[in-house]
Amino acid sequence: MSTNAGNPAAGGQWLGQPKGLFTLFFTELWERFSYYGMRALLVLFMTAAVVEGGGGGFGFDDVTAAAIYGIYTAGVYLMALPGGWMADRLLGQQKAVWYGGIIIASGHFTMALPLVNDWFGPFPEDFRLGLEQTSFFAGMLLIVLGTGLLKPNVSAIVGGIYPEGGARRDAGFTIFYMGINLGAILGPLICGWLGENVNWHYGFGAAGIGMVLGLIQYRAMQPHLGDAGAYPHHKSGAESDPAEDKRNWTYVWVGTAAIALVALLGFTGVISFNAQAIAENSTYVIVGAAGAFFAYVLMFGGLTTEEKKRVLVIITLFLGAAIFWSGFEQAGSSFNLFAERFTQREFFGWEHPASWYQSLNPAYIIIFAPFFSWFWVALAKRNMEPSIPWKFAIAMFQLGLGFLVMFGAATLLVTSDQETVLPTWLLLTYLLHTTAELCLSPVALSAVTKLAPTRYTSQMMAMWFVGTALGNLVAGLIAGFLATGEGQAESLETMPDKFLMLFWIFLACGVAYAVFAKPIKGWIGNIK
Repeated sequence: MSTNAGNPAAGGQWLGQPKGLFTLFFTELWERFSYYGMRALLVLFMTAAVVEGGGGGFGFDDVTAAAIYGIYTAGVYLMALPGGWMADRLLGQQKAVWYGGIIIASGHFTMALPLVNDWFGPFPEDFRLGLEQTSFFAGMLLIVLGTGLLKPNVSAIVGGIYPEGGARRDAGFTIFYMGINLGAILGPLICGWLGENVNWHYGFGAAGIGMVLGLIQYRAMQPHLGDAGAYPHHKSGAESDPAEDKRNWTYVWVGTAAIALVALLGFTGVISFNAQAIAENSTYVIVGAAGAFFAYVLMFGGLTTEEKKRVLVIITLFLGAAIFWSGFEQAGSSFNLFAERFTQREFFGWEHPASWYQSLNPAYIIIFAPFFSWFWVALAKRNMEPSIPWKFAIAMFQLGLGFLVMFGAATLLVTSDQETVLPTWLLLTYLLHTTAELCLSPVALSAVTKLAPTRYTSQMMAMWFVGTALGNLVAGLIAGFLATGEGQAESLETMPDKFLMLFWIFLACGVAYAVFAKPIKGWIGNIK
């Protein structure tokens, strides 16, 4: 048993915070570096032309690439559910973070495996192409599994090192989220430059190196975490039931074997996958499962009338989250392709990578998050703070305005002789979408924890992840709808109308939240 048993934050303090906070700060910084660095390259790589001998992409059409991107990002959020379960029942959060990081790094290096063709090849062309696709999708699968273990649990440990709660805990989370966004800024800048200007697989490999650096510092500084998240079941060293552990591990290995079998059948060509069909069908499955869950809780959950009203509010937040992320997550897909194909990126004879625009959102968050925090507090002091549904409405309005900006950029492309537009259009769109995110995401997370009936708190938080996953799946389908790639040249002419349609859709969603703000606020009751 640890000598720090009963001490969740061993190792002293630094800058008024537990030293363990900085262990987690740098772990998450490097994990987000690796995730966003690789994510910024995904669609660009998949749609890049195939090059004889290597160095190119897959030559996928936009629809296929966007659907794969949507499935991947949705999978990351869905796997947070079993990842949290494993930490609670089997591993403890600290081990979950460690093993998750190892799996993530393995995934990045697997994606970079085709570099052996450059170093030791050239290999026969059929073998090279098979290696590239197998390593790419196998690597993505590993990253999904590893992120599901690491991401929810590293955040949970942050809470665990502040058993006293209070303002210091809030300040600790603020510092932690700064690490998230610093990593998200640096990843696209470094991995994006390597991937687009040197070799795609160097970009993927750099993401893996970032994760390894995070693992090294995590292991070195782990003693500062004490017992926070060290044991499953949140019991400081308490023994669990061996029979229950054996049964739970059986579930894990059966699930892992099933995933591995499906992947193997796909890699060997025994079964084929249609990315768009998978994304569409998965959307129906998630909507059906979420509807069944909420219906069960409302009808058979033994809730009081007040609790049922609050669950109805959570349902509106779930729907709002799915709708919002379906538009917001165009950042890594359709907006990324717009940056590559239609944005003027050459200045003074030097062209910056398209993937660099992926650093705008986290940079904007670092700049504007303190202002939004101050602004809501200032309004609250004057009894003027917007209600939760009104904040959702404001977020939807801003999201829609971002697509209106893109409508202007697309119209300029279609109606003029210009082949590219100034980066100002994307800069403004990302700004509007980031301020929209700051109105919705932290507000919704806090609201779900407050509104959920006590015995359903964890399950309601899980449904938040499911809503986010649903939004990411739909985002991939929307990006396919906006396709402008080779073989879809006629789509350039219709792109302004498509952006305008999305503007009206999100505007209508904002109006709906504004119209129903009063009854939704009534369902919330006196919860602050």
